[in-house]
Amino acid sequence: MDKKIRNHRDLKVWNKSVDLVDNIYRITESFPNKEIYGLTNQIRRSAVSVPSNIAEGAARSSKKEFIKFLYIALGSLAELETQIIIASRLGYLNDLDSLLNAVKLIQKLLNGLIYSLKR
Repeated sequence: MDKKIRNHRDLKVWNKSVDLVDNIYRITESFPNKEIYGLTNQIRRSAVSVPSNIAEGAARSSKKEFIKFLYIALGSLAELETQIIIASRLGYLNDLDSLLNAVKLIQKLLNGLIYSLKR
């Protein structure tokens, strides 16, 4: 990590992913009650997993471990992307494009961080 970065909270990708979690929670509040233990729960868990894995990886002692957790975060992000597409197809989401754009930005930031750590 860059010398200016003291912990995960200094990472743009962590901050953007926390913003996404906040947005996901607000959006899923309007999902049908029948989905509370289904899609709502799955979407929220996938979203929370992204910044959580970034934070856990940043706290590890080696770059190799950090990269491993960044890849896990990428996997959770792909899971989230799939779930929001499903929610949209079921008619639970109105603004799919803005969510997909947020996911795409976080994917780019994660890939960029992985690339910089591998150098």
